[in-house]
Amino acid sequence: MALETARVPTANGARYLQQLCKHWSHKLDVQLSGNEGIVRFPSAVATMRAESDALMVSVEASDDETLQRMKGVVASHLDRFAFKEAPLPFEWSKG
Repeated sequence: MALETARVPTANGARYLQQLCKHWSHKLDVQLSGNEGIVRFPSAVATMRAESDALMVSVEASDDETLQRMKGVVASHLDRFAFKEAPLPFEWSKG
């Protein structure tokens, strides 16, 4: 499995987490509990946690190509909801 995590600086992480999970819940398996959300895509899993000054995002996929594609999907959707702040800086790191 390939995994990368990003710290996305924003004071609105909890709001964006709610919006992303609600958006994806129409077509995907989504779990939302407090300040944490898990979205199960067909080929990857995104785990998000809102902190006071950032949204922590982890994407896990079976291979690196899928991981890179899904990181782009998550980032583009987050930027769409965070249009006043976009583009948000994603500081991706392995593991």
